Amino acid sequence: MSTPARTSPSAWRVVWWFGFVSLAADMVYEGARSVYGPVLAALGASAVVVGMVTGAGEAVALVLRLAFGPIADRTGRYWSLTILGYGLTAVCVPLLALAPRLGAAGLAFAATMILLERLGKAIRSPSKSALLAHVASAVGRGRGFGVHKALDQVGAFAGPLVVAGVVALASLWWGLAVLAVPGAVAMLLLLTLRRRVPDPSVYDDSPPPAAAEHPAPRRGWWAEVVGAGLPGDFFRYAVAASLTTGALVTFGIIGYHLTVDGILPVAAVPVVYAAAMGVEAVAALVVGSVFDRTGPQVLLLVPVLVALVPALALGSTLVAVLVGVLAQGVQDSTVKAVVADLVAAPRRATAYGVFAGVQGLFAIVGGVTAGWLYDRSLPALVAVVALTQLVALVLLADTFRRSGRLRRAG
Repeated sequence: MSTPARTSPSAWRVVWWFGFVSLAADMVYEGARSVYGPVLAALGASAVVVGMVTGAGEAVALVLRLAFGPIADRTGRYWSLTILGYGLTAVCVPLLALAPRLGAAGLAFAATMILLERLGKAIRSPSKSALLAHVASAVGRGRGFGVHKALDQVGAFAGPLVVAGVVALASLWWGLAVLAVPGAVAMLLLLTLRRRVPDPSVYDDSPPPAAAEHPAPRRGWWAEVVGAGLPGDFFRYAVAASLTTGALVTFGIIGYHLTVDGILPVAAVPVVYAAAMGVEAVAALVVGSVFDRTGPQVLLLVPVLVALVPALALGSTLVAVLVGVLAQGVQDSTVKAVVADLVAAPRRATAYGVFAGVQGLFAIVGGVTAGWLYDRSLPALVAVVALTQLVALVLLADTFRRSGRLRRAG
């Protein structure tokens, strides 16, 4: 394995640069996501439509990585795909501000922009994660991914606050338009990083898993898409982790609930979302450090937290809603570090795509189901999520017990 040139930035500096790119980009799409419920409601959407659009958006962002992961590994164009994906987000989110000017077509236009923005996430995520995994190996993957996630969540915290301020001073639609500024910053930072670090693999000197010591034969396209040849431990983990994703009530539904039930004014909804993102930023640093010291068992906390979300976040009192949203913010900090430990570098983008694809299948079902149950029976929604998380907890525990290849730091 080659080593970084003397003029190359340190591994930690590159991790921070990747984090700053995500910080600016998260200001864009998390700022928008914080008001997707009110935006769609203002355009005439019902709770079912909100759940369908936001759930489909998450499915697009996750399922389509099944294709873009293998594309990245086959072509080696990790940087090109990363740049294209971020570009879609930077353009599509501000365009949402045009929706109310389109009359009856406004709702369809907004749904399309939301789905295209999520497509950008699908295009870039496997490539970006593969690039970051190389660099993070030099600093500890739990800490590397944790720091990146924390910076990511700083943007997710700041974006909704910016939107909330603009909505309070002007309008919901100007709150979306202003997000063009951090979008442009994200693209400038990303292009600069690409020029400074054209090949992040020079930072990666970790040994490959035993299964990857002998190269596998070239597989067909569909075999790559479904992850043929990836370790069985990886698939068990993907299913277990995806059960928590599918049962997680999207903030689109929560924002819709806060607005329609009159619990909060529209301008305050992004503030609630920002609070959850702030909690997740702190959790990413803490959980990443614990992961490097103790191993992946720390992720057994996730199903417990997810089970609390609908019971609290869809309540009738503001305090209960806030506690539920904060619980939602803690889940998801080091799941990608586990994938990097299970799969060798030449197929990591494929693995991230497959992992996200499984998550996406659960997300679309979960989003539609949550919207449908919200209109009919909140106790049934709470019960369904709790049961799903019990299954997820048992499966995660069994996966970690059976997997002898999961890295344990220290």
